[in-house]
Amino acid sequence: MPDKSPSALEIIQQSIAPELRSLNQRIMLALSSPNRMMNKIIEEYLRRKGKQVRPIMVLLSARLFASRSTDSIIDAAASVEMLHNASLIHDDVVDESKLRRNEPTINGIWDNHIAVLVGDFFTATSLRLASETRDLRIIDTIAGLGRLLSIGELDQVYNARFHSLSEQAYMETIGRKTASLFVACASMGAYAAGADDSDPRLKAIRDFAEKLGLCFQIADDIFDYFPSAADTIGKPTGNDLLEGKVTLPLLHVLGREELPDHDRMLAMSRIEPLSPDQVAVLTDYAVRHGGIDYSRSVMDRLRHEAAAELTAAFADSPARQSLLALLDYVISRSH
Repeated sequence: MPDKSPSALEIIQQSIAPELRSLNQRIMLALSSPNRMMNKIIEEYLRRKGKQVRPIMVLLSARLFASRSTDSIIDAAASVEMLHNASLIHDDVVDESKLRRNEPTINGIWDNHIAVLVGDFFTATSLRLASETRDLRIIDTIAGLGRLLSIGELDQVYNARFHSLSEQAYMETIGRKTASLFVACASMGAYAAGADDSDPRLKAIRDFAEKLGLCFQIADDIFDYFPSAADTIGKPTGNDLLEGKVTLPLLHVLGREELPDHDRMLAMSRIEPLSPDQVAVLTDYAVRHGGIDYSRSVMDRLRHEAAAELTAAFADSPARQSLLALLDYVISRSH
């Protein structure tokens, strides 16, 4: 019989179930509009909401600083979830994606025009929710996050277009396009719980969140190298390379000049656009020469550093345990 025991994420979700119910009720209320088409689209979109890892990060970070939930904490979590979803909707338009997690995207069901408007509505709702906290630090954080996410996406386009193949450039890009979101979650949760800017623990939870976010993106990039992941993450294997994105597994092996066929593989990685056969060759090259193992070792190092920072700054508590479990889940998840 299949194992029906709850996953690590499900255990975390159960531990904050009342807050998650409040979060989803708040999101539904905030997204209500006088437009029936918008309401229909949003109702369908919310029906298949994701794992909500980012608002969970807000809620758990808040619990490190306060023992009880407040309206401001829920508003902060809802705000960051709205901005994250807005970025996904706009990404689907830019990438012309018709599926996400094997579900039709808004632009796949309707069209790009409607999807952009819905994404804009989510962005505006995010800012409105942040303003409900009456904390300028939270408003500033969500506004700054929107800038960083945009710059991170442009960094990725630049690196692909001008073949900026370095691990440093890659880490800076995913720091902006992915890790910045988790740092914002940690900051907003702490602020909503009443943390003072002078509290040295703020830096610790931000550093933890940054490393968790880096691990999240590296794990996502590893999925792109395995056919079995295509069914669970909703995108074809090698999709990153087809879009000109050279991620850590291939970057590592392309940096090893002693490897056989190095020059040919480096030249192939710069072809625009790559054919499916060329993508398959480069993917196999990265896997055979240790690109996946190296990427996992980077995540292991980041995990060790993040856990050490969190445990040094915060006493043992259910919230700290859940954050460490969330970090492990991000690294070990299969989709």
